[in-house]
Formats: sequence, structure tokens, C-alpha cells
Amino acid sequence: MDLGALFGSYDNFLSFTIGGLVFGAIYALVALGYTMVYGVLQLINFAHSEVFMFGTFAVAWVFVALHGTSSAQWSLGRSIPILLVALVAAMCLSAVVALLLERIAYRPLIKKNAPKLIALISAIGASFALSEGMGLRDKFAQWFGLDHKLANYVSPGKARDVYSNPVSILPHHLFSIGGYSVTDVDLTIIVAAVLMMVVLDQLVLRTRFGRGIRAVAQDPESAALMGVNSTRVVQLTFLLGGLMAGAAATLYMVKIGTTKQDAGFTLGVKAFTAAVMGGIGNLRGALLGGLLLGVMESWGAAVFGDQWRDVTAFVLLVLILLVRPSGILGEALGKARA
Repeated sequence: MDLGALFGSYDNFLSFTIGGLVFGAIYALVALGYTMVYGVLQLINFAHSEVFMFGTFAVAWVFVALHGTSSAQWSLGRSIPILLVALVAAMCLSAVVALLLERIAYRPLIKKNAPKLIALISAIGASFALSEGMGLRDKFAQWFGLDHKLANYVSPGKARDVYSNPVSILPHHLFSIGGYSVTDVDLTIIVAAVLMMVVLDQLVLRTRFGRGIRAVAQDPESAALMGVNSTRVVQLTFLLGGLMAGAAATLYMVKIGTTKQDAGFTLGVKAFTAAVMGGIGNLRGALLGGLLLGVMESWGAAVFGDQWRDVTAFVLLVLILLVRPSGILGEALGKARA
């Protein structure tokens, strides 16, 4: 097989690789939420994709509130002040949604020692409820008589349409690798994702809260006997996952600029795939799985066509699990070394 013919040129190969790393970095941040909850509770939080989705809307709403609804094209540097506010808003909103999920959809079932299948069904139900709730945001505004005041935030009858950030962030050339132009947007997304993952990894490894998370993940009963409050640990786990989802939502809006009430579904499935691929329950595995998934699906799109992008991602997952069912790294959160 002539890879040169498939990719067109070495420059195109670099383009697909770096483009894949950009999306892979976003997958990795969302995957951290899946892997942390699984590491502590051995549950898959399928509503985490909607936690991400709420973050994307928070970013767009902040731009509408601070800039207005008129369309504009800004450089990344010019948009940084509003982006920082949007980042805080997205992380806070996603964290609040994640904590509400834990309180409403999970904690009652955990206290009753419900089977994990019931918790999974609860997560799926919460996922649809959150998605549909965002799709009906215009109705909620009408019910409370706020449809005129919130006209910039909701579009009557169009709540299910694609919602665009009024400010498009234009990438600018920084340097070249081979013949590929690396932009400020690409570099920001990759570096920000890696830095946030490193901070979270060190938080879990070296802080008192992190030791509590690892203790509950490894042996909940022994941790309780040692005085660890498992409820607070679970809350902290959801909080951290929500914060990372909000950060991923901000980077996603910088790159894509549009969202929708079901925008988190496909991306959430891919993030879960990245978590499983890297070794679900392992924080570094989530980063590795996300970056690998992004690159491989980008290569797959180059070789087979863009319509095969999703197929490539999930075929890769199956192949890796056939060879190594525990994932690439495959170390549980509770077994992470201090």
C-alpha cells in the first residue's frame, strides 16, 4: 500500500496528524470524567456527555452576553479576555451539572446498594433528560416570562438548531513543521489539554483529596474504616470530571464554534472509547487514548474518506481490546502509585 498516494504528501500526513491530536486532546479531557467515575464507583457515567454539552452552551452564552449577537471574526489573542470568562463559566456550569447528576441520579441508588445496571439505566435517563431539557430552553424561558429578556440566549422555535458562537476565532500561523502550518489555536488546545491532565494527575497522586479518591477506588470499605468520607470523595470525583468537561467544552468551541443540544453524544461516545482504549480507570491512559484515537481516526479519514472517520475509531477500539482487554495502560485508579 502506497501511503504517499493515500495521504497525498508528507505535508498532508502532518496535517492529518496534528489535526487528529487537536481533537484527541478534547477527547482526552472529556475521557477523564469517564475514567475517574469508573475508577471510584465502577460505573459508567453516560450522562457525562451532557455535562460537556452544557459547557459548550456556557461558552456561547458568555460571548453573547459580553459581545452581543452580531457576527465577528477575532484572533485568538483578541478573544482571550472573553475566553477566560467563558472558561470559568463553562467549568462552573459543567461542575454544577455533574454534582446535580451525582446527587439526583447516583447517590440515592448507591445508598440503597442498587445493582450497577440500575445506575447505568439512571445515567442513560439523565443523559436524555439533560439533552432534551437544553432542546426545550426556549419553552422554559416562555414559561417564566423571560423570553424577551433572554432573547439573546434562546431562539424561539429554533432551540434544536445548531447554536453558533457569534465570535469566530480565526487561527493564525505560528510556525511550520515540514510544510504544515501550526496555528495558535492548534497549539493552545494541545498544550492546554496536556497541562490540565498533568495538574489533575498530580492532584490525585500527591494531595490529601487525591489519596482519598485512590483509597475509595481501591477498597471502599477499608477507606471508610480509616475515616474517609466516601460521599465527599464521590462528589469530588464528579466535580473534577465536570471541571475537565467544561475546559474541554471551551477548547471545543474555540476550534468548532458551534454546538447543539445533542452535541455531546457522539463526542461523548468517542471520549468513552478513548478512556477504554487507554485503560479505563487510568488518568494517563485517558490522555493517551484520547490522543491516539484522534490521530487514528484522522488517518482513517485520510485513507478511506471522511465518512469513515467514526468507523475507524470504533474498529480501532475493538482491535485494541481483542489484543489487550484492559486497555493500553490498564492500571486502575486505585492502584496508582503515590
